[in-house]
Amino acid sequence: MVKVLIVYATDYGNTKKMAEAVAEGANSVNGAQAVLKTADETTADDLTGADALIFGSPVHMGSMDYRMKTLIDKVCGGLWMKDAITGKVGAVFTTGSGFGNSGAGAELTQLAMLNNFAELGLILVPLPKNTPGYPKAGLQWGPHGRSADENLKPKGLADDQLQAARHHGANVATVALKLGGPLAFAK
Repeated sequence: MVKVLIVYATDYGNTKKMAEAVAEGANSVNGAQAVLKTADETTADDLTGADALIFGSPVHMGSMDYRMKTLIDKVCGGLWMKDAITGKVGAVFTTGSGFGNSGAGAELTQLAMLNNFAELGLILVPLPKNTPGYPKAGLQWGPHGRSADENLKPKGLADDQLQAARHHGANVATVALKLGGPLAFAK
């Protein structure tokens, strides 16, 4: 059984809803178990005990939520020093609004989280363009749930955004299963 840890921060519940869809997708894969945690409650043991890590963040001023960044700086930084999560599978997703068609800063936020995952030595799983829901929720880096319209009026998440999130969770779980756990690298 591979364990897929989905870590998120949320302001208005949209990122939590997207995280639940990612977890539903991961749980749909035979042999995978999803675990949901907020960034505030995630420990080093949670991260080292998982086979795959999926981080989700609302976009704040073109960047990730401070709770996600705090987790990366305070918890992941120590794991990086020990190479403790090298070889695990990693993926990301975002939610937010702002100007621009996908929501201002969504791609930058995903890239920032993926950059940290690359630094940690994770095997990155992107979002293929043939993923159901991709036309409305896809960036090649991961799904994005646009939670407000172009005038910044809250609208919640659309079904196709959640569909892309579910498929993303299933893709990540499938990759983790095929790898059979974290890859071992010579030291």
